[in-house]
Amino acid sequence: MMLPEKVRQIIAEGLPCEHLQVAGDGQHFEALIVSAEFAGKSRVHRQQRVNEILRPYFDSGELHAVSMTTRSPEEWSAGRG
Repeated sequence: MMLPEKVRQIIAEGLPCEHLQVAGDGQHFEALIVSAEFAGKSRVHRQQRVNEILRPYFDSGELHAVSMTTRSPEEWSAGRG
């Protein structure tokens, strides 16, 4: 079983993040990821980038599912008001 902190660490090591939150139950996770790399990219491209980082863990079966919200720093700031 993978802990949310481990998923957070894996993402943080593969992607520079301004903000990163991960919650989950060991099988299913939800992530909020804010990265400058997402600026100007579609939602699909953003998720593909994160899935690329997590692919070895999906392939090994250690990780089952990650639902993610991806934002650029500008989108994150605008959404927070």
